[in-house]
Amino acid sequence: MKKQLIIFLFGMTLSYTAHSQIDCPCCGEVHKQFDFWIGDWNVLDTEGNQVGENQISKIEGNCILLEQWTGAKGTTGTSHNYYDRSDGTWNQLWIDNKGNVLQLKGHLKDGKMVLKGDLKKEKEQWVYDQITWSQNQDGTVSQLWEVFDKNDKRIKTLFLGIYHRKE
Repeated sequence: MKKQLIIFLFGMTLSYTAHSQIDCPCCGEVHKQFDFWIGDWNVLDTEGNQVGENQISKIEGNCILLEQWTGAKGTTGTSHNYYDRSDGTWNQLWIDNKGNVLQLKGHLKDGKMVLKGDLKKEKEQWVYDQITWSQNQDGTVSQLWEVFDKNDKRIKTLFLGIYHRKE
């Protein structure tokens, strides 16, 4: 009888887990890897000047992390960030009000979300974009946007923003 009860409870647990994944296919642990970026943020540069505001939320049944950026100088942009089960990568599609498009792909590595773009020709050399999001111990999030050459040598930093939660 005890063995039958254990088998029954185990079966119920499997059934509940499978049912939960059907009800919410994007609620697994891998879909929570980028949740540290969720919130309403004031974004500051390294000198403490506000460079923009960003609102990050989950939509579409937790399948998309939606970014809504407003820069201090009037730039706005939106990105969709999602985990692609077919290849096991995180992806970002960014489009702003200046017509810029950025597509990135990558993984959570050592607690940091690192997404890279494809190689593209820029000023006679092949380069790619890489953006890294890091959760800091004080509750802020750092976003570092760098450009690398085809040999993985950093050429320049385009943006370093520190995200502070709005109160």
